[in-house]
Amino acid sequence: MSNIYESAEATLGFISSPCLTKVELRVACRGISDRDALSKPDPCVVLKMQSHGQWFEVDRTEVIRSSSGPVFSKVFLVDYYFEEVQRLRFELHDISSGNNGLRDADFLGAMECTLGQIVSQRKLTKALLKQGNTAGKSSIMVTAEELSGNDDYVELAFSARKLDDKDFFSKSDPFLEIFRVNDDGTESLVHRTETVMNNLSPVWKSFKVSLNTLCSGDHDRELKSTVWDWDSNGKHDFIGAFQTTFKEMMRAEQEGKQIQWECINPKYQMKKKNYRNSGTVILNHFKTIKMYSFLDYIMGGCQIQFTVAIDFTASNGDPRNSCSLHYIHPYQPNEYLKALVAVGEICQDYDSDKMFPAFGFGALIPPDFKIPTYVCVAGIQGVVEAYQNCLPKIQLYGPTNIAPIIHKVASSASEEMHTKEAMEYFILLILTDGVITDMADTREAIVHASHLPMSVIIVGVGNADFTDMQILDGDDGILRSPKGEPVLRDIVQFVPFKDFKHASPAALAKSVLAEVPNQVVDYYNAKGIKPKCISDYESSRTFSP
Repeated sequence: MSNIYESAEATLGFISSPCLTKVELRVACRGISDRDALSKPDPCVVLKMQSHGQWFEVDRTEVIRSSSGPVFSKVFLVDYYFEEVQRLRFELHDISSGNNGLRDADFLGAMECTLGQIVSQRKLTKALLKQGNTAGKSSIMVTAEELSGNDDYVELAFSARKLDDKDFFSKSDPFLEIFRVNDDGTESLVHRTETVMNNLSPVWKSFKVSLNTLCSGDHDRELKSTVWDWDSNGKHDFIGAFQTTFKEMMRAEQEGKQIQWECINPKYQMKKKNYRNSGTVILNHFKTIKMYSFLDYIMGGCQIQFTVAIDFTASNGDPRNSCSLHYIHPYQPNEYLKALVAVGEICQDYDSDKMFPAFGFGALIPPDFKIPTYVCVAGIQGVVEAYQNCLPKIQLYGPTNIAPIIHKVASSASEEMHTKEAMEYFILLILTDGVITDMADTREAIVHASHLPMSVIIVGVGNADFTDMQILDGDDGILRSPKGEPVLRDIVQFVPFKDFKHASPAALAKSVLAEVPNQVVDYYNAKGIKPKCISDYESSRTFSP
């Protein structure tokens, strides 16, 4: 029994591979066929990457309504390793109106390639293959660009005044697009605002964009902005355009005032003698943001506080029975141990005291019968030993309630939040064999926790149907509480262990922990919390006319 921990640890096989560079991928599609005669598709592209023979979602674009030739503003950011074959799969889906999830979406086609192919060609165009690998008329174009190394962001907010009215029975429905003009004269879409309905003086929501994406780090690079009147059939009406540069927009920050541009329609300019403009676009807000990395926070003293919770409900089976998910084999760790060690081994390196709270839920513990049980042990090996030692002493029971545990960790994370320093970030690993019984309370708990320095990883153990658990992972739409409140940020990663049965546990660890560094960075950057021991200039002003 003593070699269970060493056996599990030995199977991990972690191999560190230095990232050569980061690459931005932009996606556009052409010739998408209509799924029905009455409307055009509402396309969305999902990017997946292959790891150990399994496809895992990396990210997805926005949904563009009524478009057979979408150019997506979402940029995929991926790590490029020259020494690895990185297989990518781009899936095109038609998302039904009012639903951004994939469950009810229509599959329109897919394209598989390697990242090396895209990088070597810089612009890769291939046919989208339908079910059965049959090629249709639709195609996808993926453009790659290496990042210049500047990770800083800028926050912008625009409005407009007195735009031309393009609609007969109502006012225009304007939206703004910003393009970067590349060295070869081509244009890359940087951002597309939301549409403001029935308004000739719209105020668009602020947005953040990296300096790499906006201008490739070149402050004098030309930026072209276009204003459109949105139409439901996808044939938007051109209102006007203007040109600027990042350097010009920076004047707003330096001089503390708004900057505005005349929105020009060249056709009207040529035909109308007294034509002045088709409206005015105003830069209302300009904020430069220094973006710190995960390592900045870790090296600044931020600790990862790791907590594990293990399912001891009766559905796992009697631990004395070899068919039980909790059965302790003399030489082969069970799925609970494999998942625990795979994830915990990485997290413990970022925790200085190596003391880990461990919960058990769903068990009856004589004589008090308290649920859940709780211990604090030293290191992952301590968690493993506590798990092995408690199995003969407990009675597996139920129910599968995890909301109390999320609330418990959230309570500690809340105390850290009030310090307003980047000192502790909390990761809760929940190992369970079935769909939870307190789904409503869990959704409420996760929405609350999304405001805190905290992430939740759920690993489904065994062969149960975990379809209903996918709702907790915000990848398939926005998770909301029973009252309708959305999560502030996506903090949950759910993975069924059965997807990794034939892969190294290292693949499981990579999958469930891949989002954590970004979640840490997103939380602290959104709160404006800098790493300790690092001081840097950050400017922020909102301007008045």
